[in-house]
Amino acid sequence: MVCAVLGPAGDQVTHHISVVIPVYQGELPLPGVIVELESWTAPFTTPDGATARVVEVVLVHDHGPDGSPSVMRELAARYDWVRTVWLSRNYGQHAATLAGMSSTGGDWIVTMDEDGQQDPADIPTMLDTALRDQVAVVYGAPVNRPPHGALRNSASRTAKVLIGRVGGATEVTKYNSFRLMLGEVGRSVAAYAGSGIYLDIALGWVAKPVATSPVTLRDEGERVSGYRMRTLFSHFWRMALTSGTRALRVVSVLGAALAVIGVLVAVVLVVAKLAGADIEPGWTSIVTVLLITTGAILFSLGVLAEYLGIAVNMAMGRPAYLIVGDPASGPLGRRSAPPAID
Repeated sequence: MVCAVLGPAGDQVTHHISVVIPVYQGELPLPGVIVELESWTAPFTTPDGATARVVEVVLVHDHGPDGSPSVMRELAARYDWVRTVWLSRNYGQHAATLAGMSSTGGDWIVTMDEDGQQDPADIPTMLDTALRDQVAVVYGAPVNRPPHGALRNSASRTAKVLIGRVGGATEVTKYNSFRLMLGEVGRSVAAYAGSGIYLDIALGWVAKPVATSPVTLRDEGERVSGYRMRTLFSHFWRMALTSGTRALRVVSVLGAALAVIGVLVAVVLVVAKLAGADIEPGWTSIVTVLLITTGAILFSLGVLAEYLGIAVNMAMGRPAYLIVGDPASGPLGRRSAPPAID
């Protein structure tokens, strides 16, 4: 027997899901994606017994080079659950996604690409993961190799590992564009995130830990990726700059270490000189002064960089806190009822 999802008062409650799709080159693949999503607009039951439905699909036009606008208008006219958001110019995928998130009204927000790589059939298991683990954000974790070239896949993995270890964004390896998040969290992030912010970094500010759910990526078909080497590097650099201030602290630590080494070298050389060692005149003072002054300069730069990091966090809109509703009375509290006894 199918389990119902119960609210606080015991009445059946359906999880409402908003899907956000940034559109850049969607003229060909977008209609197929919408057709797939149509089957999820009727109430469905997840494997764990939760009841949900897609209540809206928000298409965000990011000024691509193809005929996406006419396709978006046609889809919005054909389906009453499809809405369009029009940006004034091309702002990039993350900004377009944030704009779409701010325009939603569902209990949950799912973000996905326009190219058909991500299967809407994975949404139910992602929702189950969020409810089971009681987390606000779930990323799709591909069980197969992404349908890109080996060089791009390797570069992406390396960049994420590097940023995770150096920048302190420990969950960066989970980041990808197929996400499910609480609606109130997504809309709040869209409200405070500043220009140039990396979306997943902003989510990580207020939603930790995050979880992953296994998904299978599909081929892009004949669609040519809109990402070029320059665009991918810009993507990586924005993630690096917004991932945290740990790299700035390295400068301070390095400066302090050099200063300490300078003092130790001076002590060792003085002791060696008193013991009768043959040391080149002037070398001791030059090395000592060089190490201590270099350390002092780097330490000072590190302190200044920390102040700069605080200013950057403020400019990016990093909040001191985020108020949300009681999880027990919100979507995370809508658990499956125990099976009825016949």
